[in-house]
Amino acid sequence: MTYKLPNPQDFEHKIEGKNTHLIILKNRTGMQVAFTDYGARIVSILVPDQFGDLRDVVLGFNNIETYLQADEQYHGATIGRFANRIGKGSFQLDNESYTLPQNNGSNCLHGGVGFHTKVWDRQVSLEKKITFYYVSKDGEEGFPGNLKVNVSYELTESNEIIITYHAETDKKTVINLTNHAYFNLNGEGHSDVLQHILHIPSDHYLAMDENQIPLGVHSPVDGSAFDFRTPKKIVESIANEEKQLELGNGYDHTYINTQPFSLPAATAYSALSGIQLDVLTTEPGVHLYTANFLSGIDTGKSGGKYASRTAFCFETQHYPDSPNKPEFPSVVLEPGTLFESKTIYRFSVKKDN
Repeated sequence: MTYKLPNPQDFEHKIEGKNTHLIILKNRTGMQVAFTDYGARIVSILVPDQFGDLRDVVLGFNNIETYLQADEQYHGATIGRFANRIGKGSFQLDNESYTLPQNNGSNCLHGGVGFHTKVWDRQVSLEKKITFYYVSKDGEEGFPGNLKVNVSYELTESNEIIITYHAETDKKTVINLTNHAYFNLNGEGHSDVLQHILHIPSDHYLAMDENQIPLGVHSPVDGSAFDFRTPKKIVESIANEEKQLELGNGYDHTYINTQPFSLPAATAYSALSGIQLDVLTTEPGVHLYTANFLSGIDTGKSGGKYASRTAFCFETQHYPDSPNKPEFPSVVLEPGTLFESKTIYRFSVKKDN
């Protein structure tokens, strides 16, 4: 299969009066990454495989109209104001209650009609870096404060995508940002990801209730399907008869990240392509999602159907439902302080693992 970037002309559109575009970054080793200002999202990541061929390792679409109509709205997008779930669509801050949209059962998922639906402003620097800007107004989707957000993507000569988030508010609020890239290191639309080998050096993960809200305790991975401390294929444990896998219809859980930023918090490898992805982050959690709820309705860039488990996500973030869990790391942002978070997607080729 030959992979190529979408045509930029197919991303020239107008949404609520703002123009959308496809922006392409390239490095000298041949890696190419495409973005759109609709959702400040990654559209394509073309990386060399063990044969020297380029493979597109993220799911996405060839034109902006498909993104607008797709069954799955989150492909490659910047997620906010609050990534993942907030239970019962509500939280309290300084004894004031805030009500959010309930778009995932009784939960507020990914900020409701969140950042993934907005056309961001943008600035490209030296063809190696792009920064997207958005102002979320006070009360948007129920969240307090006028929030100024920017997310930058930098492509390095070491085949890294460095993602840096910044945010400031004029009123005390909560924030949790992530990128929702769906990865398939075999190449998007090629196959499922069950043969991918994952390594997650976490001793604990967050068990959840029937509404996919964390129970508030750190559960040991030892002796469970969630133990990826020794690298193993996804297929080895995803069908285990464990209650937590049943609740998520597979992996849809946050791992407690205790790795320093200099070391990977999660790694994935495809023996088929030889491509390895290392994820480094300043965030306290990495959410593993094996695309259990992709429906097969959407057709991707290379013509393949995006069905269940044809991708995986490593969503670097704070813990789900943190505003309602004071024992979790704080997600509160105060006026006069700067929110900053950094994540690196590092790609390499390993001919043997």
